[in-house]
Amino acid sequence: MPSELTMNRRVWRLAWPVVLSNLTIPLVGAVDTAVVGHLDAAFYIGGVALGSLLFDYIYWGFGFLRMGTTGFVAQAKGAGDGTEVIAALGRALILGLLFGAGCVLLSVPIEETAFALLEGSAEVEEAARSYFAIRVWAAPAALCNFSLLGWLFGMQAMRAGLVQQLLINSANVVLNLYFVLVLGWGIEGVALATVIAQYAGLAVGAAIVWRMMPRDARRPTLRELTDFRRLKAIMAVNRDIFLRTLAVLTAGAFFMNESAKLGDTVLAANAVFGVFKSFAGYGLDGYAHAAEALVGEAIGRRSRSRLREAVIATTKGAAVLALLIAAIFWFAGGPIIDLITSIDGVRETARIYLPWVAAFPVLAVWSFQLDGIFIGATRGPEMRNSMIFCLILFVAAATPLVAAFGNHGLWAGYSLFLAVRAVTLTLYYPRIERGLGD
Repeated sequence: MPSELTMNRRVWRLAWPVVLSNLTIPLVGAVDTAVVGHLDAAFYIGGVALGSLLFDYIYWGFGFLRMGTTGFVAQAKGAGDGTEVIAALGRALILGLLFGAGCVLLSVPIEETAFALLEGSAEVEEAARSYFAIRVWAAPAALCNFSLLGWLFGMQAMRAGLVQQLLINSANVVLNLYFVLVLGWGIEGVALATVIAQYAGLAVGAAIVWRMMPRDARRPTLRELTDFRRLKAIMAVNRDIFLRTLAVLTAGAFFMNESAKLGDTVLAANAVFGVFKSFAGYGLDGYAHAAEALVGEAIGRRSRSRLREAVIATTKGAAVLALLIAAIFWFAGGPIIDLITSIDGVRETARIYLPWVAAFPVLAVWSFQLDGIFIGATRGPEMRNSMIFCLILFVAAATPLVAAFGNHGLWAGYSLFLAVRAVTLTLYYPRIERGLGD
């Protein structure tokens, strides 16, 4: 049994590459926002914000390809089943290709439906439509990259995942700056940079995974890849994670849609804060991903003591990181806002609401960490039920709060949403330990 110090070191070895690689993801969003934030109007920021929101639905709606793959691979690894480790990836890649192709084929109805529901000015909508029409072609590569990354996390190969993510996101940033600032392609250049970066990352990720495949394991047959029992289990977990993720994204969409109703300047300010939230969320996810891998391994070994050690060690690390991020937001938030946008009205508005985003990491860390624990345990129903309840509560609470207090009310409702997520998942946690021994 590993000592507490050994477990803490193991968690750190798993978490730091994910924290580092994850922080490059919002860096892309920050560059996207900063590039258009230095154009001559606020609606460009809003266009990227609403366009990115739509892709949050498309991509993160299929985030179960990453999350579900991690849990199943980690459990197969813990059980010593090399064949199933390979088969889990094969099933995820098949689903990724199918869903990605579906996104491209159905892009027109997806676009029309989305912009019929989202509310923004005519200028914001036109910019967002241009962004969507190009970026949708990245869907097959992006969804397959989710599968590859999930497999790497399940194998506890976080450094390999770091290499893939650094390539994707650094290529995106460089191409973004070149297409927009040098070639002058505007919001279309932002979208095209993402498309090219995703396909480059897929090629590199596939090469990394091929080299890491268990060489001493028997390769799964086609019948094993399409085994009904396995597929049924995967689809059940994926269905619940999909519904959970859909509820998370709907909460984000509701937040941005209410922001749009408060005017282009408030929408732009909250879009700037989206960069803050992304940095915090992706950073904290480093420990959540470590929890996924370690919890999945403990479940595969049927060990309650290993499970508890993984939960405690990863949560302590995440809490410390949350406090550090909150301090950075509080003391350096103003300069960060100025770096992202040069529009005076947006800068002034963002400073008014800065305390809310400074509190975000401390409020969010608990639910993020619990998400990682439940993903590693492949406990989809609990995540689904918790998130649906919290979404309903958020909408019910935020609607009157916004009417009474404007953007302050919106942030208050969102803070309540984060807190209740943590409470409900904590109440579900004892279910994970049932049936485990030492």
